[in-house]
Amino acid sequence: MRRMFATPWSLRRTIGAWLGIGFCVLAAALPRRAPAQDYPVRAVRIIVPFAAGGPADVYARFLAQRLQESLGQPFVVDDRPGAGSIIGTDAVAKSPADGYTLLLMSNTHTVNESLVPNKPFQLLRDFTPVAPINYSDLVLVGRASLAPGTLGELVASIKARPGGLSYASSGPGTPYHMAGELFKAMAGLAIVHIPYRGSSGARSDVLGGQVDLMFDAIPTMAEHIRSGRVKAYGTTGTQRSPVLPEMPTIAEGGVPGYEAVIWLGLMAPRGTPAAIVARLNAEVARIAASPEVARAWAAQGATPMVMGVDEFGRYLQQDIAKWTRIVKISGAKPDQ
Repeated sequence: MRRMFATPWSLRRTIGAWLGIGFCVLAAALPRRAPAQDYPVRAVRIIVPFAAGGPADVYARFLAQRLQESLGQPFVVDDRPGAGSIIGTDAVAKSPADGYTLLLMSNTHTVNESLVPNKPFQLLRDFTPVAPINYSDLVLVGRASLAPGTLGELVASIKARPGGLSYASSGPGTPYHMAGELFKAMAGLAIVHIPYRGSSGARSDVLGGQVDLMFDAIPTMAEHIRSGRVKAYGTTGTQRSPVLPEMPTIAEGGVPGYEAVIWLGLMAPRGTPAAIVARLNAEVARIAASPEVARAWAAQGATPMVMGVDEFGRYLQQDIAKWTRIVKISGAKPDQ
């Protein structure tokens, strides 16, 4: 009869230890998947800290649909307006830095860095730049009964009677307000600011002749300009708008170097893995650079913005510095 011998406990323990070491070595030798290779594995939220139906919301949904198609997971737009974008933005700042909560931002955020210094977050401290999306020029319009016919004549008229004209905006710190303050600072003008709660009331009063001037979105005002309900004095970009190609820019019209646009971008909570940020940047850039997308946006007065992560970070720093200067010169306050 064959005799069976039990393996001594010490020998079994030694064999087990060597097998464990072997498995660890093998696991270490196998290639590991970077976070971005698996990302995303579930739904991603894009928080929009502005009202539903506005440009930020519209472009966020446009982008979300295409990111969902390319990355294979839902990208859900979550509108959280309030307190001049601060409520929704703070929600993103307090979210996990895992790439599953993103912020749809605009240059309202770069203005707020100096306009609202005591907010619970700081843009460059609490967020990681991901990618810009697009920018849209504005147009300076005046009530139809204003005498000046060109920007040069308008500037001369205001200088001859400082404080004699007013301009409406959609509220303190909004791109429409800051476009007016930049115009005043660069042209050396005194114009009375009349803030509204939203652009519709401001627009109605300019169209109705109760307020003299306003910076507004080009697609919104184009029909009123062509019908003669308002006078147009210049667009705010560095190049002429494809929607109003016959209209000179304000820089062309006599205020060299003037530029004030509405731009949109994506941010993530600080600490989001660099590989995930890089992947999102590449996807947004691919979408924005598509000829089909560029044509669709051009019809709405928007131009794609394509930058790498570091370049976008530098752009944010420059925009914050630009508006910090204008907020200081104008003395603008959140409740004005």
